[in-house]
Amino acid sequence: MANQNDHFIDEVTEDLRRDRLFQMMRRYGWVAGLLVVALVGGAAWREYDRARDTASAQAFGDAILAAQSAGEDAAARAAAIAAVAADNPRQAVLRDILAGNALVEAGDIAAAAQRYDTAATAAGGDVVIRDLAALKSVIAQGPDMDPAARDAALSRLSAPGAPFEMIALELKAVALSGAGRSQDAVTLIRQIQKMNGLSPQMRQRLADHLVTLGADPDPEAASQTAPDPTLAPEVVQPADED
Repeated sequence: MANQNDHFIDEVTEDLRRDRLFQMMRRYGWVAGLLVVALVGGAAWREYDRARDTASAQAFGDAILAAQSAGEDAAARAAAIAAVAADNPRQAVLRDILAGNALVEAGDIAAAAQRYDTAATAAGGDVVIRDLAALKSVIAQGPDMDPAARDAALSRLSAPGAPFEMIALELKAVALSGAGRSQDAVTLIRQIQKMNGLSPQMRQRLADHLVTLGADPDPEAASQTAPDPTLAPEVVQPADED
């Protein structure tokens, strides 16, 4: 009799649980459905967004390549590149840098510098692209750039850890030479020569720069202390013969 009662109680308890489950599903089932729709919709949107970005990048790249092939005239190529539509700020920055390159080739340095400066400003938090555009502006303008603006730009570009630190330091040395501060230029070049990560091309340029300044191009030889001519040479005693 006890077993039958226990079995009856279990059945009633199971029925109550089932009824509560059905009630919860009727009450909150729409939430689960909404979550499923949100997950599926989110996944579909990510795929669509990725495909759209890929298509945009491909179309932009094709347009840039076509513009760069627009004849032999560099000014015409610059105009064609500048006319390429950009779907996002990063594309616009790249377009302006490439247009600046073509303007440099065409000899329009002022317009090239303006393009580079626009790209540097638009790059925002993208430090590498921003500094690349700013560096190109300094290189394009050369000695014609306002000295104060050039010094300010190179000071920022040559800060420790900056993406183009060593190139900016080399440009500083060039600026010092142009200003007649040859000894300061030599000192700076010696410091650059001791830095890690110098490319063979930069090492050669630094050595050539030192030669033009009348300094020893070898950093190791220059760092050695010259012997004091007032001291007598060391006398080596011959070994005793048997």
